[in-house]
Amino acid sequence: MSERTDLHLHEQLMLLALRDEKGTLESKAAMYSFALGGAILAELSIAGRIRVAPGKKPNVDLVDKSPLGEPVLDECLQKVATAKRRAKAVTWVQRFASIKRLRHRVAEGLCRRGILRDSEDKVLLFFTRKLYPTIDPRPERRLVDRLREVVFTDSPPDPQTATVVALANAAGLLAVHFDRKDLRRRKRHLKDIMENTPAGTAAEQAVRAAEQAAVAAIVAASTAGATAG
Repeated sequence: MSERTDLHLHEQLMLLALRDEKGTLESKAAMYSFALGGAILAELSIAGRIRVAPGKKPNVDLVDKSPLGEPVLDECLQKVATAKRRAKAVTWVQRFASIKRLRHRVAEGLCRRGILRDSEDKVLLFFTRKLYPTIDPRPERRLVDRLREVVFTDSPPDPQTATVVALANAAGLLAVHFDRKDLRRRKRHLKDIMENTPAGTAAEQAVRAAEQAAVAAIVAASTAGATAG
């Protein structure tokens, strides 16, 4: 596959996490923020702004603090540039994932592109929440078609699509768009994609870091629930 998209990795993952008509998060997309964090880490590394060292617990080093002209990426780059000490990739994924209003900021960028629409509704009559329904479904349809081909055939993926598949799988976003039983039948294939992400060390480490962050969040939530019970 050679088709690419002008959407950033984190924008593609945001599209996968949102309900098209309602503009709310899919119920199965609870770990979407870690996919966004991993995507941002990969993008900064691919752009030559940071270096993700090889290894099981890689550190992240600043290479170039020049802004990229994309607000979310530039804020994350600034966080790396001003950090008092080095941190591991999984730590940066967690930090990027917890940026204030991350979901809204990524969605607002997609609104500016004419893909989503900024909307609001009331919850319990008093509370206002932001919604981002789709107004141009074509980018997401093309994205899902690309993912379907990569997941359910043995067609070799392009580096960008392989990275999106691996990050979406790590955060549970593939189950939003594809049947869980079908995905289980492709478990070995998905593992191969995650372990051999062809975008190089940067994407591979970002995928692993996103997966570790998601697992850590699940364990923390389970522990808190057990303690409360």
